[in-house]
Amino acid sequence: MLTAEERLEELEKVFEELEKDSERMLIVVEGAQDVAALKRLGIHKNVMAVNRGISIFSFAEMVSRRYDEAIVLTDWDRRGGQLARMLKEAFQANGVSVKERHRTQIVILSKKEIKDIQSLPRFVERLRVARRPRVKMRR
Repeated sequence: MLTAEERLEELEKVFEELEKDSERMLIVVEGAQDVAALKRLGIHKNVMAVNRGISIFSFAEMVSRRYDEAIVLTDWDRRGGQLARMLKEAFQANGVSVKERHRTQIVILSKKEIKDIQSLPRFVERLRVARRPRVKMRR
């Protein structure tokens, strides 16, 4: 089992990779709060919410006009898993390759404690607090 510090280091690596990958691929999240959460984590480029009032297939068609690859970062509850599968199928039908590694890593590193993207900034902050050395008080 990883320590809080090890989990934090691994998550920070994932966030760095996401920021780098977002220069050439789209990162797809469920809603506006997820977009804001990724921005707080330093991921600013090419992040888009799927909940835009259009069908998933229409969304995938729109994305395929601009991107060849996408990263799907849906929540890891049942609904988020279903959405990830539907997005993957719609993207692939439109010639967009889907990268799943980032979502899988985040799920493994945060499972049981959080279940959605919008909770990531608070979770990371808790890990940062947990890794700080405790100062002993003198009596």
